[in-house]
Amino acid sequence: MNLARKTMNAPALAAVYERAWRPTVFYLASGRTTAADRRDAVATLRLRGPQKVLDIACGPGNFTKYLSKALSGDGYAVGVDYSAPMLARAVADNAGPRVGYLRGDARTLPFADETFDAVCCFGALYLIPDPLTAAREMIRVLAPGGRIAITTSHRADNPIGDMSRVIGGWSGLRVFDAKTFPTLFADNGLVEIDQRIHRMLQYVSATKPA
Repeated sequence: MNLARKTMNAPALAAVYERAWRPTVFYLASGRTTAADRRDAVATLRLRGPQKVLDIACGPGNFTKYLSKALSGDGYAVGVDYSAPMLARAVADNAGPRVGYLRGDARTLPFADETFDAVCCFGALYLIPDPLTAAREMIRVLAPGGRIAITTSHRADNPIGDMSRVIGGWSGLRVFDAKTFPTLFADNGLVEIDQRIHRMLQYVSATKPA
């Protein structure tokens, strides 16, 4: 397990992740606040009503619970993470009537095809081994007409971008170019592909045709 994954599995990080670590790191990387990220997630995934939502690499559940609040009726959000300390924090801090948590591997999701109306992974694909496999799994479990959204790293096509790739490789973080995920989504038949770059992060969303 590389340095980055060891850090994310540490109980000490799970305790401070939502209050300090994520808001600080993401603001420095993107210039965006957690509150803005959450609002955009609900809008991008087009959450409303009795939808079933899957949040990959949910960490302590800070996004999962927020997404669940946009649902109604039989709607619910499932957070999946590999880190037991993160999931323990999610259950302790972010439980709710429309949210549940499950330990699992993003590369082999324990769900049938086309199970969820919305699938997301915010700020974790660069940590997951075989991230493109994980992305294809997200598409597999997405129902026709459903929305997918990711936030992941972005490497600019310049010397700074090349440096970020080297530093990321040393620590275990994958740094993606601007073409990888839009191309993967298109190759897997998704439409309405939208990409937005904010400093060192990219936000990519799409729809699976009905």
